[in-house]
Amino acid sequence: MTSLPAGISSTSTIAATKSRSQSELGTTDFLRLMTEQLKQQDPFAPTDNTQMVAQMAQMSSSSGIAEMNTSLKGIAAQISAQTTLLQTLTKPNATTPPAV
Repeated sequence: MTSLPAGISSTSTIAATKSRSQSELGTTDFLRLMTEQLKQQDPFAPTDNTQMVAQMAQMSSSSGIAEMNTSLKGIAAQISAQTTLLQTLTKPNATTPPAV
């Protein structure tokens, strides 16, 4: 588990995640934490820019993967429905005589 930077209260984090499981953070939660981190940082020792960019890139990547997962589930459902339809259309019917 990642610890919060010094000076950041965990009460806002807990309040933001009560509706979801404790291991799941959304984009809104991430932005709140990042904003709070920027507010509380020491002006004489600011957060490293590369770390900040890496965190934003990781969140963006996670969001993209979640969207792609949703899209792929939709595509899989469509393929399954089409396969079922094709199977019902190509299934030999007992009342029709076989083709000669």
